[in-house]
Amino acid sequence: MLDKEKKKIVVVLSRFPYPLEKGDKLRAYFQIKELSIEFDITLICISENKPKKEDISELEKYCSEINIHLLPKWKSWLSCLVALFIGKPLQIAYFFNYRIHKKIGKKLREKSPDHIFCQLIRVAEYVKNYHDCPKTLDYMDAFSTGVERRIAFEPFYLKWLFKIECKRLNEYERLIYDYFEIHSIISEQDKKLMGTTIKQPVKCIPNGVSDSFFENITRTEPGYDLVFVGNLNYSPNVEAVKFIINKLLPEAKKKGLNFSFLAAGAEPAKLLLNLQEKSKKIDILANPKDIRTAYLSGKIFIAPMKIGTGLQNKLLEAMALGIPSITTKLANNALNAVPNESILIAEDSNDFINQILSLRDKAKYDLLSKNGQNFIKENFNWSKVTKPLIDEIKNA
Repeated sequence: MLDKEKKKIVVVLSRFPYPLEKGDKLRAYFQIKELSIEFDITLICISENKPKKEDISELEKYCSEINIHLLPKWKSWLSCLVALFIGKPLQIAYFFNYRIHKKIGKKLREKSPDHIFCQLIRVAEYVKNYHDCPKTLDYMDAFSTGVERRIAFEPFYLKWLFKIECKRLNEYERLIYDYFEIHSIISEQDKKLMGTTIKQPVKCIPNGVSDSFFENITRTEPGYDLVFVGNLNYSPNVEAVKFIINKLLPEAKKKGLNFSFLAAGAEPAKLLLNLQEKSKKIDILANPKDIRTAYLSGKIFIAPMKIGTGLQNKLLEAMALGIPSITTKLANNALNAVPNESILIAEDSNDFINQILSLRDKAKYDLLSKNGQNFIKENFNWSKVTKPLIDEIKNA
């Protein structure tokens, strides 16, 4: 039974935070778990589909009440169509529904919470005009910058849309700041990216790795030379896998190197499923039951992130499992691991190939494995990284 003396907090999310196949869900789940130690939580979620009973049960461990508001895709896309003509960002329009807005307002008046916590600007519209308690907005990452980086990778007939969306998001991020008392973001890099957009202060609250992540691990001999793990329907991840399959692996083959490669994660894009047919050495694994098994299938974790923002959970988890990892400077700027000590950095296909080959030195491989694992365990424990957020909310 939850302690009645705990202060009441309402957590508002744009997705139901379980299962943990996407970055925002993982962050929400573990933040809720840590917040529940200090607060009585009422969870409010927008969801395209009704969550499974067992998934709801997982959140009932930490929440005294769960409210799920179903928002079918067709309604979201209709809202986006309207938003194009009224100047609202599509990211905001997609998750907003007036009927749900009224229900959330009613719930807030009923609960009279001591605090409201919103993850992502997607749900800020639902609570921005409720002023009977302090509110926290977790920007998570620099949305407008993420959209701006995607422009170069989009087909010509969509570039105009992403340019408009970037401008609208930039303006929305700036305006929404004043409706919240506490503001958080995932990394110093994202904070700097939004420095000219939003005011200060903004608290950096990174992601972490749970102690339970290391329990009951079955380790077998890796079956692949290289592995990538992530939401395989998310544009920055799709671009990373395309780079590996279309550029890195062919370039390696020219040099007489025939690396085997596994990409694993939620909802693989059709484009990626088609690409795996290019070679018997490439496999795409959809929705692995235990994500750790996918990581451990590779000798080396490779994350050639060219776009996107935020702290990459994939790097946290791979390194935590002791898998030597190679990524770009862009991705490591948020992680801040020491190059050539805890992580390896590469930018183009030749860089990646050279770094992969350097790990054929067993001493270097073992050292990078150990240093990477220690770096994550020392700096990215969920209890440790969430404590500053809890302190901010308690003192609001």
